[in-house]
This record gives sequence, C-alpha cells and structure tokens, in this order.
Amino acid sequence: MRILVVEDEASLRDGIVDLLTGDGHDVAAVGDGVAGVEAGLRDPFDLVVLDLMLPRLDGMEVCRRLRAARPGTPILMLTARGSEDDKVRGLMEGADDYVTKPFSARELLARVRVLGRRAPAGDSLDEVQVDGAVIDLARMVVVRGETRTTLTPREVGIVRWLHRHQDRVVTRAELLEQVFGQRGDLQTRAVDMAIAVLRKKLELDPARPALIISVKGAGYAWRLAR
Repeated sequence: MRILVVEDEASLRDGIVDLLTGDGHDVAAVGDGVAGVEAGLRDPFDLVVLDLMLPRLDGMEVCRRLRAARPGTPILMLTARGSEDDKVRGLMEGADDYVTKPFSARELLARVRVLGRRAPAGDSLDEVQVDGAVIDLARMVVVRGETRTTLTPREVGIVRWLHRHQDRVVTRAELLEQVFGQRGDLQTRAVDMAIAVLRKKLELDPARPALIISVKGAGYAWRLAR
C-alpha cells in the first residue's frame, strides 16, 4: 500500500516508516497537521496513519478534513490518550481504527494490514433507504433531510454485513472476524464502540436504536422497520 504517516515525534515517525517500509509498503511521512492535510489532499493514499496530538493542526481536524475530501481512504489514529471518550470522538470524526501509545510493532502492523483489506467481492449492495434516511454505501454517506454524514470504510462494512444477514443475529465474534479482520481475540469493546458511533450516524434516536438492535448475550441484528 501507499501509506501517509502524520506524526510529530521524529524518532517514532522514523520507526513507523522503517516498520511499514520493511513490510513492503510505500511510505510518505510528515511532522505536523497542516503538512498532513496538504499531503493527503495532494496525493492519493491507501491508508493514513495519523497521530492525535500534532502541532499547527490537531489530529481530529486533520482527520475531519481528509475524511471529507477522501471518504474512501482508511485512517488509523495513534493516540496517547486511553479514555473511551477520546476514542469515540476519533471514530466520530472519521477514523476507522485507533492504536493507543505505547504500542508494539506487531499490533501496528496487524491494524495496518486489516485496514488495507477491501470489502468482500460480490457484495453489490450500494444503497439502503430506511427510517427516513438514505444510506449510500457506494458514496459512503448517510443522508437524512438536509444532513449528510460521512461513513468510514469500516462502518460501511458493518452495515453491509448486518444488512446481508438481516434474517439472523450477527455475533460480535463474527463482526470482529469478517469486518475488523481479527481472529481469536474477542475485543468486544472495539465492536461495541464502533456500533455506538455508527448508531449516532444512522439512528433518529441513538439511545433507542431502531436499525441496529442489540441482542443481549448474542450480538446485533438489523431491523428495517420500527
């Protein structure tokens, strides 16, 4: 893949570049938020590895601008913050995944490889009209009235998988494997957090979801009507 790394700490930036280059990727790197936006808008990348705390322009704003301009480019956010609120905010701004510092080389490579995967071939669902909203999966947006909300590639994958299997409950383990690309490590909070953020984008009332329903002790199910 062609990867953009936006990280202000020089030693960490160089280490990430060496790691990704050694894994066979073509890597460009910059050291502040403004340069990150400029690079991301100037050239197409298959993935952006983005630090949260950046000089000149913080990572949240960089994420927001890149997501608006290039909705199909996966964004992996690096953060020294460990609170759930920070992670949810990053996902709301358009990040597809996050890694909390300090992280291992193995973890970072695993996250990069997962985000580099494309949606399964043969899944032709492009649009869902439900509950007063148009979920345009091809353009990765949700349109409700005059409001347009951008979806991330991972969120599109979740909607596709739940909708495709709307006749049954989809387990967290299944979503983790089929959409997140992870096996054998039931990080249920990662799935639950992603669903919570997605509900804020899709549901009329995220506190009382009508589209993505929780099934206690099992997982989630897609409902097309109230």
